Amino acid sequence: MSQVGAPRGRTWSRSPRSRTLRSVATLGSACLALAVLAGCSSGDSGDEPPAAAQDNAPAARDKVADGGTLRWAVDALPTTLNAFQADADGATARIAGAVLPALHTLDERGRPRLNPDYLESAEVIETEPRQVVLYKLNQQAVWSDGREIGAPDFVAQWRALSGRDTAYWTARNAGYERIEKIERGKNDLEVRVTFGKPYADWRSLFTPLYPKEVMGSPNTFNDGARSTLKSTAGPFLLKAIDRANGNVTLARNPRWWGQTAKLDSLVLTAVPRTERAAALAADKLDLAEIDRSAAERIALAVRDARAGRNGAPALTHGPGAGITPAAALKSWALAYGSDEEKAEEVRAAREENQRAIARYAAEQKGLAGFVVRKSLEPAYTQLSLNGESGPLADERVRRAVARAIDRKELAETVLKPLGLPARPPGSHLALVGQPAYADSSDALGDQDTEEARALLADAGWVPGGALKKKPAAATKAGSEAEKKAEKAAERKAGEGSAGEKKDSADKNAKQEADAASDEGLYIVGDDKPGERPAAPLIGAGGPENGTNILAPAPVAAFQGAALLRQAAALDTDTGAKAEGKPVSRPVAGAYAPRGTAAPAAVDAAAAQALGKDGKALSLRFVLPSGPGSESLRAVGDRIVRMLDAVGIRTEITKVSDESFFKDHIASGDYDLALYSWPATAFPATDARPIYAKPEPASDGSLLVEQNYARVGTDRIDQLFDQAAATLDEEEARELVRQADARIWAAAGSIPLYQRPQLVAVKPDVVNAGAWGFAAPRYQDIGYKKPEPAKGAERNKG
Repeated sequence: MSQVGAPRGRTWSRSPRSRTLRSVATLGSACLALAVLAGCSSGDSGDEPPAAAQDNAPAARDKVADGGTLRWAVDALPTTLNAFQADADGATARIAGAVLPALHTLDERGRPRLNPDYLESAEVIETEPRQVVLYKLNQQAVWSDGREIGAPDFVAQWRALSGRDTAYWTARNAGYERIEKIERGKNDLEVRVTFGKPYADWRSLFTPLYPKEVMGSPNTFNDGARSTLKSTAGPFLLKAIDRANGNVTLARNPRWWGQTAKLDSLVLTAVPRTERAAALAADKLDLAEIDRSAAERIALAVRDARAGRNGAPALTHGPGAGITPAAALKSWALAYGSDEEKAEEVRAAREENQRAIARYAAEQKGLAGFVVRKSLEPAYTQLSLNGESGPLADERVRRAVARAIDRKELAETVLKPLGLPARPPGSHLALVGQPAYADSSDALGDQDTEEARALLADAGWVPGGALKKKPAAATKAGSEAEKKAEKAAERKAGEGSAGEKKDSADKNAKQEADAASDEGLYIVGDDKPGERPAAPLIGAGGPENGTNILAPAPVAAFQGAALLRQAAALDTDTGAKAEGKPVSRPVAGAYAPRGTAAPAAVDAAAAQALGKDGKALSLRFVLPSGPGSESLRAVGDRIVRMLDAVGIRTEITKVSDESFFKDHIASGDYDLALYSWPATAFPATDARPIYAKPEPASDGSLLVEQNYARVGTDRIDQLFDQAAATLDEEEARELVRQADARIWAAAGSIPLYQRPQLVAVKPDVVNAGAWGFAAPRYQDIGYKKPEPAKGAERNKG
């Protein structure tokens, strides 16, 4: 899948192209049960295991060979090595995980666990009058220059990330701004951190921990750590960055006090995802995250290799596999036919096709040497509904969109072919297996087409509504005509018998006014509506007399009834058509006197389409167009069909991966979009900016933080703040679950499926692959020791 994930982190970033603030719809819908919003769920909780287990070929360290190099694919070389800067990316995080202290790491269920390589203990020792956390450091923990890790490093990182000194170009500071002071404990191995405000997610702090040489001044923070790290403290250290060849080399750290890294070196190689299958086949990589198409190619390669050993034919797929015998014969005939120009063109195409087949076959042979390890990534893909303006500013329309979508079907579309569990997430803030997980989707409800249509109708979007103009406009136009008619009548009454001899100029003006009143309309009974003469007079000089209306009241009533019957047949297929009776069609003069304006022609599709006040209900659906986004676009196509079933039309706009987020999602230039958020062990901190209520800035723009759906409430913000401030873990989880229920009810984003995690790896690589929630343990990654020969085992015995 292409880059569809949204930037995530404890940020205070603002959209550079934010729009004007709109008031957010309240959540007072009658169908919301208070019990649901109070935190009740459908029974799922954080006690259950993850939806999919890890698949990383676990092996005991004594079964792992010492030495070797692992070539690991990354999307691109990092632009910075400082994980707290705005342009930090996945490669930055991977390097930091291997070379810098992580005081707490995530386990297989996404729970933060104390890392004994750096800490002997870390606990809250006081809560009144202030929260105090005491860290006891591993006495062997040192930086690569030999200096002990200690309180000065904690102090420098706190000051850099607290937000008090704007000279530091930080991307996130959540949690650090709550610290009041940091001081040395009883000895150099103790660090006391005192918080000015209680902070439940204190375990998220100081990971990664940078040396004071990096954090100590704005210059070293902003520029010094972008391209090099002079001091590190992990199982590996930064050896070299080769931008010309696109790789970063991490070497075994000789000062590492923990279990020695099994590998001599890790080489992170920049390979775009669309090129990884070719790089794997060419033996340029040992491990790489891949997309579904590459995983399918590896599965086919392994199957074909096994079939080839049994004498079966080799390739039945790839370039040329779909060419039929008839097409091949025709191609051969053209290539050697009498039309030399055409023959030359066809021969060139045939030669290119043969080269493509040869390349594909060679790649398949190389791919047969890999296996695919799979799990579910700690991230989910969501449908985002931009509630800032347009139809989606109405909560009822957002809820209708959500109720129209079958989330289970979408999850099965993506995950079932991969053999992975296809259970839609029930939470925005945690995934199945995490302690904070609870299915709160009942606050919105399951897929229900009839309920979706009812919500749309309640919001005023009805079949045929696109054909009906706003009554205000029609009334205004009608009033103008009526005023003119009244003035004419007054003049007629005042003139008495003299009025019967009207001035010819008045008569001409009257004719022009009446003709203009039905400009552009087909007049019932006219034989040539396109070439008709001036419209006949209506009134004293016309076929009717005494009034200035299009038709007498009895005739208008008959006409209205006929139109209603026609509209009913078109809109709902009820009435005569539904009963199997022939439906009469209007003909000239059939239901109104000659000269009466006929209604505009309407086709069935237009009458069925939902609309409101003369405007059709249509949503702009923005999708990335990159070659790695096929799965995302397939999901988008299914969503379009589901929305179409309830009368919601969509306009799909495909944009480049580079502009998808920057120019559309972050700027609010979309109605519907698909992108992903990673899971977090600290939802009260990390998820708050994603769902925080947008606020107006002094210049009139909208501060959305990371809330790209632009939907939020004060109550959601309050629940996040309360969860972050309570030190009772169960109470904090309950508050998070309550916030999630309200996020569901607001219908600004709809979680669809947990993303698949597919990793291509050589079979002898162990302790690496699809980790799921867990953080890699870099020192344990390596190559499996060769199995001793059976004869050698017997001789040894």
